[in-house]
Amino acid sequence: MSDKKILVVDDEKAIISLLKQAFFRAGFEVRSAESAEEALKVLEQEDIAVMFLDLNLPGMNGMDLCRRIKKDKPMAIVFAVTGYASLFELADCREAGFDDYFKKPVDMKSLVRAANEAFERIDRWKKK
Repeated sequence: MSDKKILVVDDEKAIISLLKQAFFRAGFEVRSAESAEEALKVLEQEDIAVMFLDLNLPGMNGMDLCRRIKKDKPMAIVFAVTGYASLFELADCREAGFDDYFKKPVDMKSLVRAANEAFERIDRWKKK
């Protein structure tokens, strides 16, 4: 299933573990990173089109990471996962290039559904 690869970026190991398990059970291959810088290294080595990023990361934050990803991979589908959402931040998320956002604590079914829909969208784009 290497064509259904997801990147999860969060500085909390427990969140990464929870997301990895949920996505793995749903049939996805999952990579993870605990910082934006680590995520960029993963993306240099692997072609990953669907990502779930925490906004509050040490060093480079999730907003700046999303901007970098979208600059290098404009077709990537990137979701924000945050415990710090406010209306101002949500507007910033759209401007940064996020396709959608989820507030922590997050409903795993919603994340899996979003990932499935993202891969369906990518498949439609590839067929055009």
